[in-house]
Amino acid sequence: MNQYQELFSPCKIGSCELKNRYVMEPMGPAGLADASGAFNDKAIEFYTERARGGVGLIIAGMCYVENEVEWHAAGTMPCPTISPALFKRTAIQLTERVHAYGAKIFIQLSAGFGRVSNRIKPGTKPIGPSEIPYRWDPSIICRAITTEEVEKIVKAMGQAASIAKAAGFDGVEIHAMHEGYLIDQFALECCNHRTDKYGGSRENRIRFAVEILESIKNACGKDFPVVMRYSSKSFMKDFGKGALPGEEFEEMGRDLDEGLVIAKMLEEAGYDALDADVGCYDSWYWNHPPMYFEEGMYLPFNKLLKEKVSIPVLTAGRMENPELALKAVREGATDLIGLARPLMADGLLVEKIRKDQMEDIRPCLSCQEGCIGRLKQYLHISCAVNPAACRERELELRPALKPRRIAVIGGGIGGCEAARVLKERGHEVTLYEESGRLGGKLLLAGAPDFKKDDLALVRWYERQMEKLNIPVRFHTVIREPEQIKDADAVILACGSKAVTFNLGEKVPVVDAGSVLEAPDTFKGPFVIVGGGLVGCETALMLAKKGQQVSIVEMLPGLMQQNGPICYANRQMLIDLLAFYKVKLYCGSRALRTEEGGLLIECGGQEQLAEASTVILAVGYRADRGLEEKLREGDQDVYVIGDAKSGGGNILHTIWDAYEVASHL
Repeated sequence: MNQYQELFSPCKIGSCELKNRYVMEPMGPAGLADASGAFNDKAIEFYTERARGGVGLIIAGMCYVENEVEWHAAGTMPCPTISPALFKRTAIQLTERVHAYGAKIFIQLSAGFGRVSNRIKPGTKPIGPSEIPYRWDPSIICRAITTEEVEKIVKAMGQAASIAKAAGFDGVEIHAMHEGYLIDQFALECCNHRTDKYGGSRENRIRFAVEILESIKNACGKDFPVVMRYSSKSFMKDFGKGALPGEEFEEMGRDLDEGLVIAKMLEEAGYDALDADVGCYDSWYWNHPPMYFEEGMYLPFNKLLKEKVSIPVLTAGRMENPELALKAVREGATDLIGLARPLMADGLLVEKIRKDQMEDIRPCLSCQEGCIGRLKQYLHISCAVNPAACRERELELRPALKPRRIAVIGGGIGGCEAARVLKERGHEVTLYEESGRLGGKLLLAGAPDFKKDDLALVRWYERQMEKLNIPVRFHTVIREPEQIKDADAVILACGSKAVTFNLGEKVPVVDAGSVLEAPDTFKGPFVIVGGGLVGCETALMLAKKGQQVSIVEMLPGLMQQNGPICYANRQMLIDLLAFYKVKLYCGSRALRTEEGGLLIECGGQEQLAEASTVILAVGYRADRGLEEKLREGDQDVYVIGDAKSGGGNILHTIWDAYEVASHL
């Protein structure tokens, strides 16, 4: 019997019985809707793949319910009420296919974004419960919506739920008294200054949420399950200012005591479950946890929540480790296990856990480059380590019509992904790596204790090379085309070299890779030249070891290139650097080393930044020598990842490899 069998026992949300305790948590389905508000074919394939992968419940979200009180651009997200007939036409295909695998599917319905909306119609203001600062530009004050507008949203929620039920959805989740969205803003005393029936007392501030529940139950029946997406604590120091784990602060938003009281009130109102976390847009990293958090960071809060309510509690937040999940269920910290980003990385994750195939699970890195980063910037979600996420049919691997002999040069993640895809399609592949191990720069990136998932991805690729019987020629340097003359095509994935420059010899100057590889061999204080992701994470690693660290960056802020870096990741890293007292010199330039440190130009003035070691983290440069030689021959030559640009990231490296290898 599988050691995690308890996680695969049936459970219920209201009247809806689930085959196991795994829930696919809702993610904003940007790119998964058409202009009429209906789910498109990408959405159907995306959710069906996760149903095939073994989850007990899918929560498809987030969907709008109206477009007048709060404007939304057409096609950004699904909306059942724009054209109910067209919505049902594709939604029924989605629900039927999900049900074929024994999974249930809820739809997440949004009452609105309010002050945290990312996009505002030109000439209008964001809405809110009261006149409060807009999250992304505090100089803009939100328009307080009227009592009639609140009632209009309540009515639309019931209509949308009724349409969804007719399309085969098994229940709904309300978006959300969570993360600081509109319903949450009504519930927060710091945001709600109303004097009508929706303001003042706690009962009035949650009236919006209660009336939504009543509207849906009236439209769909009392047995139709309704879940609230709920945050029991805000971690909000002020508008636009979040609090870190372990930080002492005065809560401006909802404190945990009130959060537990409101949870009980929601249960008494008739909600069938709470999909619970902590945080808000002012502390956004809590709701979208980067790798800097520990696994299962919501469990201590949800354990207290479960002591107050008898309805099921769902818990997400880096919960992919089944040992952690099993322990949480057994200790009464949660009833159901929520997974979102891990199911982007591997849609078959749950089934692999059930079959005890843990080593074959492609890990989520919590980098949020493909999911949150691309959603916010490009309105399309995907995954850095799984290019086919949300494009399952479009990027489905197909057997090669004519198998070829292909040499892949470089055993970093780009080379490994290319080799994996080529072999899956039937090509004869040989991988050449000059070192004695696969992984390339990811081995260094995974050196800090908060980046262990990077090393898990390396192990996954090692497993795939072994499983697919791909020959790997370690300690082999390819310098001349004659060494691979038998190959029909060549993929260059040989990476790049760290950029260095002369700062003098008064203080040792080393590259960031050397420090990441052996941090304890270098002496502090440290000055890091370069405030990109590598420089900032190196600084955090050293600061957590108790070292004095400074960062010198030419640009006016940190991590302003090589995006999109997810806002949650960037903001948490910046807050952590401040928490660990890393000194920042932005808009500054490194001049030369002097006795005792690095001379820099900052604000038009020269000053000495104290240092015993200067670390260069100013990017990478591709080596194009072998490419030029290869292109003189008859072989097809493709250059991917850092070997092409020298300044890529994990997403672009893996996506390059998948694109080229899937079409050869």
